[in-house]
Amino acid sequence: MNDVVDFLFGLQADSHTITAVQMTTRAVVVFFAALALLRLSGPRTFGSSTAFDMVVKIMLGAVLSRAVVAASPFGGTLLAGLVFVGLHRLLAWAAYRSRWVGRLVKGETYVLAEQGRPNADQLHRLNLTEKDLLEALHESANVAALDQTAAVYLERDGSISVVKKKE
Repeated sequence: MNDVVDFLFGLQADSHTITAVQMTTRAVVVFFAALALLRLSGPRTFGSSTAFDMVVKIMLGAVLSRAVVAASPFGGTLLAGLVFVGLHRLLAWAAYRSRWVGRLVKGETYVLAEQGRPNADQLHRLNLTEKDLLEALHESANVAALDQTAAVYLERDGSISVVKKKE
């Protein structure tokens, strides 16, 4: 049985000795492990683009790829992926319970314009031009001019949302 496991997974292999069969088998296992880890991390991990979620996406991909190519121990790499997902869930829970942790982990929302007038200080602070603001109005709200808006926000995930004026 150990010979079969070694033939399929090459648990003692390194990046120079791993075979194509072992890499393929590892890729299948890592794919399903990643799928399970993403289910465990929750639906918002890949549905959101906050810095908080991006870190998990990047780190999980980087760590799990090492398991496929035998650059790191197979079991330890899968365990590290589980630790990332657990940390993500713990911080998400803490952010839900604490406004301070939420701001630290997820960031905050900024008001870019109100009542058709741009907030110049906020735009400057965020390195956004009025042209950037108008582009966002066109893309996200199908609005041609700032005077058609009640408010424009830079959301925590980096997207710009627009509240149109009532007719």
